[in-house]
Amino acid sequence: MISPQLKLGFLASNNGSSLRAIVAAIDAGTLDAEARLVVSNRREAPALAFAAGRRIATRAIPTVTDPDGADAALAAALRDAGAELVVLSGYLRKLGPRTLAAYENRILNIHPALLPRYGGQGMYGRRVHEAVAASGDAISGASVHVVDGDYDHGPLLATLEVPLAPGDDAATIEAKVTAAEPAFFVEVLRRISTGALVLPKPHR
Repeated sequence: MISPQLKLGFLASNNGSSLRAIVAAIDAGTLDAEARLVVSNRREAPALAFAAGRRIATRAIPTVTDPDGADAALAAALRDAGAELVVLSGYLRKLGPRTLAAYENRILNIHPALLPRYGGQGMYGRRVHEAVAASGDAISGASVHVVDGDYDHGPLLATLEVPLAPGDDAATIEAKVTAAEPAFFVEVLRRISTGALVLPKPHR
């Protein structure tokens, strides 16, 4: 069970824009949550420096040379930090089976487009927005979903539509969606913390 105050662990590979927005909301008293740990697969990730500056515990757990060991270390680090819900903030690695099992239906990701149409393996970063631009769609958006073993596949929790203008290119679409994502992620977490949005039950 998740307590009324969300105890959050964060995974970030780079800047951690959603992490920063969520921590700001916690500090402002508009989100009943606590940041317990920030983990990155890159020791030089700005997200780790940000977290350290806010006195949030940090860990660097590289994944390339020993994915299985990294998976075990990540699951243990999150558990030891008391994290009950895990937030992916631009984490560019697929999670391993130990972490997925330990936090089944308790790992959340935000995808920079509307799922399921613009998701799946290889659909990340600018590629997503290029696909939206090529489609001619009048709307893009962001999707918060539960993470499972497949890319962008887990249960969809909430979507936000972002209107597009005719002729918007990938860079313009990316800028519009990126600007909307952090506040949207905060709002989804707020709804979870108040019980307005209920996460799927783990199978075990």
